Amino acid sequence: MSDADTAAPAQPQDFIREIVAADVAAGKNGGRVVTRFPPEPNGYLHIGHAKAICLDFGVAGEFGGYCNLRFDDTNPVKEDVEYVDSIKDDVKWLGFEWHEREYYASDYYEQLYGFAETLIRKGLAYVDSLSADDIREHRGTLTEPGKDSPYRTRSVDENLDLFRRMRGGEFPDGAHVLRAKIDMRSPNITLRDPVLYRIRHAEHHRTGNAWCVYPMYDFAHPLSDAIEGVTHSLCTLEYVDHRPLYDWAIEHTRTEARPRQYEFARLNLNYTVMSKRKLLQLVEQKHVNGWDDPRMPTVSGLRRRGYTPESIRDFCARVGVAKKENVIDVGLLEHCVREDLNRRAPRAMAVLRPLKLVLTNYPEGQSEEFAVANHPDNASLGSRRVPFSREIYIERDDFMEDPPKKFFRLAPGREVRLRNAYLVTCTGVIKNAAGEIVELRGTYDPATRGGDAPDGRKVKATLHWVSAANAIDAEIRLYDRLFTTEDPDGSAAKTGADFTSLINPQSLEALKGCKIEPSLANAASGSRYQFERQGYFCADPDSSAGKPVFNRTVSLKDSWAKAS
Repeated sequence: MSDADTAAPAQPQDFIREIVAADVAAGKNGGRVVTRFPPEPNGYLHIGHAKAICLDFGVAGEFGGYCNLRFDDTNPVKEDVEYVDSIKDDVKWLGFEWHEREYYASDYYEQLYGFAETLIRKGLAYVDSLSADDIREHRGTLTEPGKDSPYRTRSVDENLDLFRRMRGGEFPDGAHVLRAKIDMRSPNITLRDPVLYRIRHAEHHRTGNAWCVYPMYDFAHPLSDAIEGVTHSLCTLEYVDHRPLYDWAIEHTRTEARPRQYEFARLNLNYTVMSKRKLLQLVEQKHVNGWDDPRMPTVSGLRRRGYTPESIRDFCARVGVAKKENVIDVGLLEHCVREDLNRRAPRAMAVLRPLKLVLTNYPEGQSEEFAVANHPDNASLGSRRVPFSREIYIERDDFMEDPPKKFFRLAPGREVRLRNAYLVTCTGVIKNAAGEIVELRGTYDPATRGGDAPDGRKVKATLHWVSAANAIDAEIRLYDRLFTTEDPDGSAAKTGADFTSLINPQSLEALKGCKIEPSLANAASGSRYQFERQGYFCADPDSSAGKPVFNRTVSLKDSWAKAS
């Protein structure tokens, strides 16, 4: 079975797809297309990985091929099964399947070790006993060539003996490494005798303590591609300088398959950091509440915030596949989710900062219900019953005692519409000893049930509301940009400050005592709604019976669409 049935919607043509199409037309690789998504299980996936996932799986599906999910688990010190599980969850949630094609670089440890011995026998690899600092010093700079290690001339037999003893656990971490013997004077620093294996006395999450030597990513990656029969190895631009090493490893180990590497521009968002190291720092230093904090650019964070997989795939398609690095406005991502949720999210009413309005001419003890459509344009979402009573909550910002000229909402003596209910007029204001408004008095017009006046009179504002007698208390979390500047990395580098100093202290506002309509009382975790006049919201996993918690996914205002 191919991945065609799980591919994203048809993509616009780009240079990667042009290359693949030309290869298929020429019968290269027997017309096969095999890609791979190869995450290192040392962190959670972020929106940049989502772009790579859409490309890797999308290209394979469009050309009737396969995409392997391979975990390049070559560093036991930083990897964990938690990350493996989260990566699989994220890929599935985004809408892609790898079927039985789940692989691990650790599946190939014996083969990779054999390839390393092959290079030693050919005189193309040697055991180096320099320290890590000395190796770095010998490597040279962009303007100065490197220097040969004094251990570069070891014999084949001595290198084989030392490498096998490294595997046998005779030496401590850092005592020796295996390096490729290429060219210490190459203008490409990657080719200056790169390290292929290092000693790590650490338990691996899959192989346990079976190994104490582990291949470097640049060695394991191309050879794993070759073992799996990958035809098109799609990488981001930072791997351009690594491509000669990718080709060198495949050529000199004489693997049967000959995958080719192609590079595309990674996804960069403003107001965001995308480095897994920095994201891990945010988590470990508790600047955020875990990898799935809705302020994080991780796939799990976006999911918890209420983003849909369809909106993320749409965003990746709109961004496209380019050869040059650029920074994408996060407003485009918000625009995509806003468009998607506008079509699918049922409507509901929630008052975030409640102010009570007592309708003095509404009979005490009486209540009624209004049948309200869950979506104005999607009848399939059905309707709900919304209760109404003498006391209701409105939004505090929807009332002003002394309003300016262009304020059309509620004010003393002014009539407004309550959504789907009645026209009401404010008749009084109740204040506490400090002079703060604590309650309003008003009247309703019983002839305007449903919100329209029989005499045709018009009002300039329609307010959302919740019946006080039926309101459910909720916590609602409002999220803003995690950073105060568009370029946290660049701004921090200019000042020498740590990037965490640029975290927005107002990135999360948790509102307690919000009032929501009773239909939301038991909203399932992950369910999404448009709170009328407020934005799009998602029920958070922190919700419990009778104590709902909602995250604001995105506001209703779409400044990006207007700007574009």
